[in-house]
Amino acid sequence: MAADGNSNVNAYAMALEQLDEAASHLDLKRGIVEVLRRPKRELTVNFPVLMDNGDVRVFTGYRVHHSTVPGPSKGGIRYHPSVDLDEIRAMAMWMTWKCAVVSIPYGGAKGGVVVDPRELSERELERLTRRYATEISPLMSPEGDIPAPDVNTNPKIMAWIMDTYSMHRGYTTPAVVTGKPVEIGGSLGRLMATGRGVAFCVARVLERLGMPVEGARVAVQGFGNVGSATAAHLHELGCRVIGVTDIYGGAFNGDGLDVPGLGEWVRGTGSVKDFPGSEPISNAELLALECDVLVPAALEGQITADNADAVRAKVIVEGANGPTTPAADRILVDRGVVLVPDILANAGGVTVSYFEWVQGLQFLFWEEDEINSKLERIMGRSFAEVWRMAEEKNVSLRLSALMLAVQRVHDATLIRGIYP
Repeated sequence: MAADGNSNVNAYAMALEQLDEAASHLDLKRGIVEVLRRPKRELTVNFPVLMDNGDVRVFTGYRVHHSTVPGPSKGGIRYHPSVDLDEIRAMAMWMTWKCAVVSIPYGGAKGGVVVDPRELSERELERLTRRYATEISPLMSPEGDIPAPDVNTNPKIMAWIMDTYSMHRGYTTPAVVTGKPVEIGGSLGRLMATGRGVAFCVARVLERLGMPVEGARVAVQGFGNVGSATAAHLHELGCRVIGVTDIYGGAFNGDGLDVPGLGEWVRGTGSVKDFPGSEPISNAELLALECDVLVPAALEGQITADNADAVRAKVIVEGANGPTTPAADRILVDRGVVLVPDILANAGGVTVSYFEWVQGLQFLFWEEDEINSKLERIMGRSFAEVWRMAEEKNVSLRLSALMLAVQRVHDATLIRGIYP
């Protein structure tokens, strides 16, 4: 699954393998590990949508809760033709670990609809969204399950979901989703938060490795919300973004792309392809670019055993969820590539989503500099904890982050006890 597609990667198998490896390094109660290997609940819905031409089309959607032990379940909703239940299961599990790594009081959830939103008109997209929100509404609530944007969803779609849920309740319920427009209870800083967190981790890992941030050569795979925001923040930090790709093509300039100009180009054309002053580059070529930092920010299963040897970046910072398979992980570790894992690197989004949820519950909102300051404090603390455990246990940053997360959720489960 991917910018170019990689249907051979099963995301849930990846997630389970990662959990089992982390558990093997920890002294955990076996029964609790078995609990953590399985989602708490899964919902599959098949629902009709009236199309603009009068036809009725049936779509399939999912909502999965991996854990509700640390708190309400939290996770995005993606619209993509390759969505399946195993992918949603994996994403929900990764969300549990992500929240635990940054000590946010959420369990993990994920949702998705099997659809290519580019094929729908805006009215069809709204009807699909409102019907899907209605179908999963028995699981949603500000206290129980809080969706957010993910691949191919955005603040407008979150607004439709919030409005649909509020119509059912009979009053406005802003805290039921995050990633909303600011005008209806969204948080300042949320749209750029995931990319800001990724860029923060890039700067921190380069500093730890004694590599300069200024002038660092960076390649970014994926130029949606996460990839574009990451590139923008890295450009502000003085990095040279030399290559980017999206689903349509890529742009390369060895001296550094004009990132603000590229953003304007994408807003006008819908793609990074044919950006003036750049050369075309394929997804495979971008992953193999000689650079200081590679940021895979597309979909899962991008770096595999088949192409890990071709990666020439010194550092990988994962902007997407699950972009590197366990087999590729082992190859990269053996080659000495330093990898900052997704459950740490892209946790900026869920962290600011947590801030938005708190603000929505209180109807009391913070300034953007407060949001960014809180985000950097949490990301800084979490990065330091993961780095310290990696050094103490002599393990990779991914295994360190997973060990921290799994231990925390395991302990919380034991503390709460097994009902009844």
